[in-house]
Order: sequence, then C-alpha cells, then structure tokens
Amino acid sequence: MTRFLIFVITLSLNLALTGQEYNIKPVMELKIADKLGQLRAVPVQAGENHPHAIAIMYSEEYEVDPWEGMFFFPKHTLKVMVITVEGEVLWKKDLGEGVVPGIWFSPLFAFDLNQNGYDDLWIINNRDHEHPLNYRHYVLERLNVETGELLDEIPWPHPEVPQTLSALYRHFIMGGYVRGEPVLLTAQGTYGPMRIQAWNSDLTRRWEHYIPADAPGALGSHVTPVVDLNGDGVDALFWGERLIELDTGQQLFCADEDTWQGHSDIIQPVYDYDNNKWYFFTCRESHDRQAPRVALYDSRGDRVWGDLDRGHIDTGWAARLGDNGEPYVLGVKVGQKIRTAEGETRTEVTEFTYKAFCGEPVEFGFDLYTTIPVDLNGNGIHELVKGYFEGTGDIIDRHGNIIGNIGGLSAMACKFTSMEGEQILSYSRDGWIRIWADLNARDNQRAINRYNNPFYRINRIQTGNGYNLFNLGGI
Repeated sequence: MTRFLIFVITLSLNLALTGQEYNIKPVMELKIADKLGQLRAVPVQAGENHPHAIAIMYSEEYEVDPWEGMFFFPKHTLKVMVITVEGEVLWKKDLGEGVVPGIWFSPLFAFDLNQNGYDDLWIINNRDHEHPLNYRHYVLERLNVETGELLDEIPWPHPEVPQTLSALYRHFIMGGYVRGEPVLLTAQGTYGPMRIQAWNSDLTRRWEHYIPADAPGALGSHVTPVVDLNGDGVDALFWGERLIELDTGQQLFCADEDTWQGHSDIIQPVYDYDNNKWYFFTCRESHDRQAPRVALYDSRGDRVWGDLDRGHIDTGWAARLGDNGEPYVLGVKVGQKIRTAEGETRTEVTEFTYKAFCGEPVEFGFDLYTTIPVDLNGNGIHELVKGYFEGTGDIIDRHGNIIGNIGGLSAMACKFTSMEGEQILSYSRDGWIRIWADLNARDNQRAINRYNNPFYRINRIQTGNGYNLFNLGGI
C-alpha cells in the first residue's frame, strides 16, 4: 500500500509539472543477435509497400576507434540489414572481416540521390577482405534498400598520407540539396589534412574541397550538420566551424579563423523562431589553451558569446527545454576517455549549461550527461533519454523526473514511424532492438513545424554517420 501511494504521489507531481500523462511503451521488439556491442541506424523509405523502414548496421563487437589508445582487434564482423518498423526483416548481409566495425571506418547513410522515390543505402566496403586497414581498396557502395543488391560502386577517395592511424581512418557519408537537387557528400579526415567530395546523381564528382593540415582555422568535427543557413536554397555543410556550400564547394566562412586552430567535437545549429534566424553552438576539444571552449555564433559566423578558458569539452547538445520551447545548450567536460573491447567510459565529467541565445549559465538540478533530446509526446518540448555512451536508458522529462527506461542505448531519437510524437530506437546488450513511443502523444503545431523543417528532414538521416544522434535538438 505504501509503495502504491508513493507511485500515485509521484505520478500526480509529474502530471502537475508536465500537463500530460506519458504512456511510453515498446511498439516493436526484435531480437537480431545473441549480443550487441554496437548499433547504428537510419530511417529509410523502402518503396510504397514499406514507407517506414530502418537500415541497421551492427556488430557483437563494441565500437572500434582508430585512435591508437582505443583501437583493438575485433573478433566479430559488421552486419547490415533493413527492417520495417513492424519488425519484418527485408534482408541482411555480413560485410566480412575486411570491414572494421566502427563508425569512423564504416558510416551508414540512406539517401535518394537519383530521385526515384526510393532511398538507397550508402556504405564503405573493402575489396581486400584479408586486410581491413587497406584503404586503397575501400569502395563506396550503393545498395538497393529493399533487397540489399549492389547497385553501384566507386573507389573511396584516398586520404592524404602519411598520417597517424587516428587521423587516417575518419570517414563520413552525408548529403543535402542544391535548389532541390540532391547532392551526395563523402569526406575523409578530422584532425589533419581533410578532403570533402560532392557527387551528382550519376556519381560523377561535382567538386572536391581540400583543407591542408596547416590551413588557418578549425579542424573537423564529430558532428556534421547540413543546413541552409542563409536561406538561399543551397544547403551547406558544417565542417567544424567551417561552412561549405554544396553547389560549388566554396567555403562561406570559418568562425574564429584567426583564434581557433583546433578540433571541435560538437557543431549544433540552433534556430531562433522569434526572429527567424540561425545560430550555431560549438563544444571544443583540443588540448591547447585556446579559448573559448564553448561558444555561440550567428549565421555570419560572428561570435555572440563564449565561455570557459580551457578543458576538453567532449560532447554536448541543444535542446528545447523551456516553458515555451526555448533552447538551452550543454557542454560536457571530461578528464579521460577509456575504450576497450568491453566498452567505453568517461571520467571527471563536468556539465555546463546555458540559455542558448544569451549564454547565461543555468542549473537544471539533475544529471544531463549521456542524454539525447527527443520529443516523445509531440508538444514541441524535449524529453531526454540517457541513451549515449554509458547511459542508463532512463527517459526523463525536462524537470528531471524519470518517466521510463529503454533498457539499453539509443540509435535513433526522432520521428521515424507514422505515429505521433518522436520515437526512440533502442538496442540492448542481449541482442534486442525496440521502438519506444508515447501512446498518448499528440503533435501540436510547434512539433509539426519541426518535422517539416528541411533541416530536420536532412539531418534525421545522419544518425549512422559520425556522432549525429542529437543534432536535431536545436530546432
């Protein structure tokens, strides 16, 4: 009786604070392996019969990182499959021992480059099956999303050598639009010399943008948002603090070009609905003493505010957590990252949270580390799921109340089914994937505007590429 009263009191307080009763349940469950160490996923449209499907890349192995202090020899291979949101498996294939199971070696992207109404899957494969580090035999593959059939294959652009192992194996596959025309993007590098290529619908090269190691300004980032920042109908790629337009590959600006020469883990566009303006937030990593370590910029690349003189700001996000959906931004400083065959942990974690547009520090009163923003109930205000790194799987509302648990980590947190609200795709160590949804969700106009925003639609499919699990939080 006492436990029941505690539950009723907690529920009543939750309803008083949120104004809505959550009913978060798994709406699909599927066991795909005996063990899951890593999994990434992207939403796909697989024809009229399967308008809501999911492409998944996974392994029993934990994430293999190319940095020498984190790299280990995997004992398991990488697999790719496509399922419907109802749990039907359309196809599955094993990529074999030639492909290293790690997001920097093998990104996953879904994109309708030829505009036939069907997404294709884009992956990196290796024609030298016995030598997984032989990048000279890497290829960009286009797979039929319904069958897994190989449709096209071109050589993967070679990175510049010599470089360290960590810098050499950093690969990206992305895309965007130039006045309605789709453009595929590939890229190599993060910390040294970097190359970005654009591809037309027939897979002819449109342009290549080269950034030498000694170029002034920012290095690359682990988050790669694509956004039409100036509203001219031409998308642009944020490559660190550099903005590169997709039509000709021209760099539009490089924020803090004369004062920041390092690598930024996070680049997060944030939209100001009141004034119809874009801003972007950054969290900076490098081990030098350049400042600031967190900063917000306007759409011209001019700094609005900055904070923190030093520190490895390893992760962060923007999220709509205010009473009326006002955005806040988070930067997380870490002391050390440890990744082994048993997983990954971070130590000496410190959180810094701000009102997005003015930089005023705020205290939320609860732990935000490992969280990903997600609007489960469709009210245009985010909940948070602790589904990243060593997250517990808890779902919390914007006041810190626990309202559910996904039983693992999150591979997607966005709208990828026909249900209202956003959904979460989770994966657990025992091999299960699940789709979680709020059965009471009702999309209001604020949420509908987010879903229809071009930024939402093009960045929703970046969750299999880089660390883009939370890049929708700023709109």
